[in-house]
Amino acid sequence: MTKTPKYWNKAINFLSKKDRIMSKLIKNYQSPSEIILISRKDIFFSLCKSIIGQQISVAAANSVFFRFKKKCNGKIKPKIISKLTYSQLKSCGLSRQKVLGIKSLAKQILDKSFNPKLIKKMDDEEAINYLSNLRQIGRWSAEMILLFTYNRSNIWPIQDIGLLRAISKNYKKKYFPPEKFVMLLKKRFSPYCSVATWYLWRSIDPEPIQY
Repeated sequence: MTKTPKYWNKAINFLSKKDRIMSKLIKNYQSPSEIILISRKDIFFSLCKSIIGQQISVAAANSVFFRFKKKCNGKIKPKIISKLTYSQLKSCGLSRQKVLGIKSLAKQILDKSFNPKLIKKMDDEEAINYLSNLRQIGRWSAEMILLFTYNRSNIWPIQDIGLLRAISKNYKKKYFPPEKFVMLLKKRFSPYCSVATWYLWRSIDPEPIQY
């Protein structure tokens, strides 16, 4: 794991001045012991975790990921995954599509048809499009990678159920919150939407989310 992004302190000062509710959230989750957004800088690990976490709760995803990691003997690497059978991976609690997605990802990294190093040179939309070419990786998963693995500062994942729930809760909006309001917040929080997203997630989940 690496340190918290360099922009974090600047971002929380910016967001605190921009939005009263965000200022309150930042104060609530700013204790010395609080785990802030941290990256492993391991895109294969993060992509696997993102695939596993699709369309299930955080608790369920953690349970499946624990079994998946154990099946890999604690080493989540493309070569390890390539040697595991479909049945071995499915026994972790993975759906058919998730198994195929993880196997395909391992193959593409090993044969170099997917090159993570290119992402650093891309802007956010270019990177999202590139990642979305991977099997089982859509816009949401790509955004999670840019946020957690690359620590991009301005990711606002409007397909994320947790983010929408948190906006509804904190801003007293119906669920789902109106798209116009969600985009208004994006404009207000830019260029630090990633940090705003993290604090909104934190307001509804007892454990900080990590990918």
